[in-house]
Amino acid sequence: MNNHSRRQFLKVAGAAATSLLLPVRRAPLVARPRKVMLGAISYSFRQIPGSAEEILGYMQKLELSTIELMGGPAEAFAGAPAGPARPTSVGELSPDERREYREARRAHGAAMAEWRVSAPMERFAALGDMYRDGGVDIDILKLGQPGWSDAEIDYAFRAARAAGARGISFEISNEAGERMGPFATKHDLAASMHNHTQVAKPDFSWDVPLSFSTQNMLNLDIGHYVAGLGTSPLPVIRQYHDRITHLHLKDRRSPENGAENVPWGTGDTPIVEALQLLQEEGYPITAMIELEYDIPEGSTVMDEMQTCVDFCRAALM
Repeated sequence: MNNHSRRQFLKVAGAAATSLLLPVRRAPLVARPRKVMLGAISYSFRQIPGSAEEILGYMQKLELSTIELMGGPAEAFAGAPAGPARPTSVGELSPDERREYREARRAHGAAMAEWRVSAPMERFAALGDMYRDGGVDIDILKLGQPGWSDAEIDYAFRAARAAGARGISFEISNEAGERMGPFATKHDLAASMHNHTQVAKPDFSWDVPLSFSTQNMLNLDIGHYVAGLGTSPLPVIRQYHDRITHLHLKDRRSPENGAENVPWGTGDTPIVEALQLLQEEGYPITAMIELEYDIPEGSTVMDEMQTCVDFCRAALM
């Protein structure tokens, strides 16, 4: 889409500010009305204060009713032990300081593993209640890794259920699908696998990681897809629409154009077309905004998020 078209989308966006919000209660993987569920991954707010309460406030300000909530703020709300403060620049630490920081991180990792196996599900239920009462549905909890112990993976799914989420999300690989699939089946929740540019590798497959459980799903990042392959992700959406929980929306350029992450409407990712495909077909797929491009001078995270929200709503008018 050219810059003129982008300006036109933004010009008319305000009129659609509330017309695309959906009810927050829904069953997993059930066909939904022909309205696109527009939300955001909380990673988008990483450059500003990010407690669970603050993130809820950001979503309310943007009038977005569904979120993929990162594990960090969710676990902090539930009472997880605090980790070491992250240095401004690890590269500027002395060898002794770097060693101390690594040791502190290892100790925190051990403390987290111990905490997770007995973490209070009541706090995750309270988290879900707080968000729903605030008009925002925790759709997906980005929590859990294939390298975790069985008990920790069980915890991730139990936390997702307590918060009212459809499932958890993590990075895609054949090994991840095999490891997480049985837990997804056991808990009857989605194990949603996120792609980066590894889609361009000759041996990459969607089908293999999906094969280990009917609850193994895809979190299709259309920007990373374009940056990896330089082709449209729309055929993937069509083919796997019943195995995709949510999209990540970002604008990246194709490999031949540098593959950069850029302000929306200036790259090669068919964001408008993807949103309109969800709308036209009524696919049960949430569209999550992920703010990853550099914030322009004089702007703010919330300004850029509002631009992305307006862009989406204009595309869906």
